[in-house]
Amino acid sequence: MGSTETLTVARRYVDAIAAKDFAALDGLFAEDIVWHQPGNNQLSGTHRGASAVKEVMGRTMAVSEGTFELAATGAPMVNGAMFALPVHFSAKRQGAALSMDGVDVLRVEDGRIAEVWLFSDVQEDEDAFWNGN
Repeated sequence: MGSTETLTVARRYVDAIAAKDFAALDGLFAEDIVWHQPGNNQLSGTHRGASAVKEVMGRTMAVSEGTFELAATGAPMVNGAMFALPVHFSAKRQGAALSMDGVDVLRVEDGRIAEVWLFSDVQEDEDAFWNGN
């Protein structure tokens, strides 16, 4: 896939995030997507397949009591079939709040997002939030 096609997918990803359009996001994911969630918390690990990614997203919303927010903080940076996106994410739950910068790195294949790596600014703080500490 060329950089132009990757940029098109990247822009669709950014637009779907901004609109909180989960159906559009789901449509961008390859059926065999691989999602690398960092850290040592209940969401961490490598999640394989669109249904597994939907499950981890559902748990994210459940733990955060529906407050999880993700926003791009800059333009996507494309390198061949991959793009990096600076992001800010936040969430609240009873007794705790999370507000953090990160970077999402995504690999595009056949016009769909095939693999995702997430990076968080202070992983220990993110782990504490998702683990209920």
